[in-house]
Amino acid sequence: MERGEDLPEYSKFNAKLGLLAKNVSIFQHHHPQPYKFGYEIKDHHGSQHRHEHGDGHGHVQGSYGFTDHRGIHREVHYVADHQGFRATVKTNEPGTANQDPAHVKLHSNAHHAAPHHVPQHHEQHHHQQQHHGHQQVYHHQAQHHGHHHG
Repeated sequence: MERGEDLPEYSKFNAKLGLLAKNVSIFQHHHPQPYKFGYEIKDHHGSQHRHEHGDGHGHVQGSYGFTDHRGIHREVHYVADHQGFRATVKTNEPGTANQDPAHVKLHSNAHHAAPHHVPQHHEQHHHQQQHHGHQQVYHHQAQHHGHHHG
C-alpha cells in the first residue's frame, strides 16, 4: 500500500476525533440546586427514618435513625459543610454512655443495669485434701439487638 491510500481513513478518523473533542469540551454550568428528601418506615420490627436537605453550595444537614420493637432507639443528626462533617448521636441503647469520640457527640439515656451477683461453688483437689470455697463472680449480661441500622 502506498501512503496516500491511508490518508482518507486517517482524515476521517481526525474528523471524528475533532467532533468528539468538540462535544466533550462543551459543559453546561448549572446553578446550585437546593434539595430535600426523606422517608419513614414503620412496621412490626419498629421504625426507620432518614431526612436530608442541602443548599446546593455544599452545606448539608440531615438525620437518620431507628426504633426497634422494644423501644431501643438511635438517632443521628449531622451537618456537612466547609467546616467538615459533624454528627450527634442520641440513643438509649444498653451499654452506651455520654461521650465524644472522634468529635461525634453521643448522648445516651440508657438505663444502666447494676451487675448481678452469681455465687459459684468451686472445688479444688490438692494432695488428697479438699478445699471448698465460694468465689464471687459478677456477670453483666451482654445484649445483642439483632439488626444494625445506621
